[in-house]
Amino acid sequence: MKKPILAVALSALLAAQAGFAAAEDVKVGTIMGITGPLANFIPPILNAAKLAEADVNAGGGILGGGNFELVVADGQAAAQPSVDAATKLVNLENVAAVMGALSSGATIAAANAVTIPNGVLQVSPTATSPSMTDMDDGDFLYRIVPSDNYQGEVLAKIVLDEGIDRVAVAYVNNDYGVGIAGTFKENFEKLGGTITGYEKHEDKKNSYRGELATLANGDPQALVLIAYAGGSGAKIVKQSLEAGLFDRFIGTDGLRDDLLIEQVGPEALATSFFSAPTSPAENPAGEALHTRFDEVYGEGSDKPFVDQSYDATMLIALAIEKAGTTDRTAIKDALRFVANAPGEIVGPGEWKKAVKLLAEGKDINYEGAAGSHEFDENGDVAGFIGKFVVDGDSYKQVAIFE
Repeated sequence: MKKPILAVALSALLAAQAGFAAAEDVKVGTIMGITGPLANFIPPILNAAKLAEADVNAGGGILGGGNFELVVADGQAAAQPSVDAATKLVNLENVAAVMGALSSGATIAAANAVTIPNGVLQVSPTATSPSMTDMDDGDFLYRIVPSDNYQGEVLAKIVLDEGIDRVAVAYVNNDYGVGIAGTFKENFEKLGGTITGYEKHEDKKNSYRGELATLANGDPQALVLIAYAGGSGAKIVKQSLEAGLFDRFIGTDGLRDDLLIEQVGPEALATSFFSAPTSPAENPAGEALHTRFDEVYGEGSDKPFVDQSYDATMLIALAIEKAGTTDRTAIKDALRFVANAPGEIVGPGEWKKAVKLLAEGKDINYEGAAGSHEFDENGDVAGFIGKFVVDGDSYKQVAIFE
């Protein structure tokens, strides 16, 4: 009688060990601009990614119960540091995929030098440069915000709707600035507006007074400034005000930074407005995520790109779960299957539901806090652009364009 009992016990032990062995820990790289011009944006963006990480692990883990771990590297929102960060993540940390980078230049540099050649899926929550659309990326590069081709078009319409038909344009000389400045100029002029001055600038100068004096010629009604507040943006606004050259500013997402309000004061920005990628107005999934976010971190759910950071991290996790492996090509191939319709809808915080559906062989369609993420053949998505104004010590959304 003892031998059958022993055999049964041994079989149970081996089955348990096999189940344990099947669980695979997974590392995903996260390239953040912890230092550099986007540093002020980072804490809530990183917290959002960490919340997605926590949701996966609290929901039973990944690939049979393994731990889902984000490995964070500082890309400084610059090209070479982001290449270095991606190299460390891909070659030393052996991550399964990469979430980030944030700025367009950093994302493109890391993709061209590291993730594409190594066949690693890279999903940016924030990179908007139009040049990403036609990159030869082998389908390894994605983003979940609309291209600046769309933001530039929307911004042109917003400016003209404000009764402003003569503007000067100052833009930072990088992928982000060049891309959106070009699309804004094209659409603004097409709609009947006049560009009185159009100047690019470098990001780390101490003075922009010469460029601003030139841009003030031609009687512009406002300065359209496409730059990061933590780089050239806040300096240009301050120097414009100090010299009496411009008193109304129109910015894009890089300028929609609390740092700008802190440095120049809300009164100086009372007539200014800003465009930025945003989330749908009526979205219970987003509202629920914001409530949980503020419960965990105290505040910050209203900051830029919180929704997109959570969604990008969750989409990568879902792609890994769908693939059933950490094989990098299989993960890339699985992304559209968890992001695009058709499929049963799952949302933020519904990791257990998603895992169950995938285990049953069913299709899922992740509908995120930032809306649907239906990737086209280029890894681009449609989306939403918001119009923001300064409201006290923060920004208030006053319109959404889909």
